[in-house]
Amino acid sequence: MDLTAESFVARLRTFQSDAERAKIGTYYKGGGDTEVIGVRMRHTFDTAAEYTGMPLDEVERLLESPYYEARVGAVSVLDFKARRKRITDAERRELYELYLRRHDRIDNWDLVDRAAPRVIGWYLLDKPRDPLHALARSANIWERRTAITAAFWLIRQGDIDDALVLAETLLGDEEELIHKSVGTGLREVGKVDRDRLVGFLRAHGPAVPRVTLRMATEKLPAELRAELMAR
Repeated sequence: MDLTAESFVARLRTFQSDAERAKIGTYYKGGGDTEVIGVRMRHTFDTAAEYTGMPLDEVERLLESPYYEARVGAVSVLDFKARRKRITDAERRELYELYLRRHDRIDNWDLVDRAAPRVIGWYLLDKPRDPLHALARSANIWERRTAITAAFWLIRQGDIDDALVLAETLLGDEEELIHKSVGTGLREVGKVDRDRLVGFLRAHGPAVPRVTLRMATEKLPAELRAELMAR
């Protein structure tokens, strides 16, 4: 199988749809130089799964593509590589470093969400979390979203301390796309330790954006949720 960026894009073109191109245009928030082929995400993900063995230099070439779906495919390949059962820490580090080095091409919420938990969060599971806190202070919205989204993997493993610090750092963010990610992270924290979540929300009160609060309290008992939403 020809595991190159060119063959990947050629495969995507076989699924092209004008209707899908119009649909993607309604939610893509990245750079203005991006072109959209018009491919359903299911086809992009399935193609990425077939290309899991793609060399990392070809994945980087895919990230450099002007096509939105090609970049979605690239981060999906990184995610599928990170899921491999026999992946070594050195291989995981290569995925992590490629993602961060080419964050300039990971420029929309769905590209971040597709790979950050396993590619960034999983790599840092047994390592210092300083990189996440640095990303949370970045001027780049997508780097900030990577910080909190990568923490989803830490939360899933029952590790919530850094996630709460990251959430606190990002409470004052100006972007709703960050507020939503923080809300999702806090909701997941609540699944691990409800008391820590409730304590966090009560401590920060009005500083918690409304959308964040609404998402963070989704899984709480109705009476408790009503109390927190009324604060």
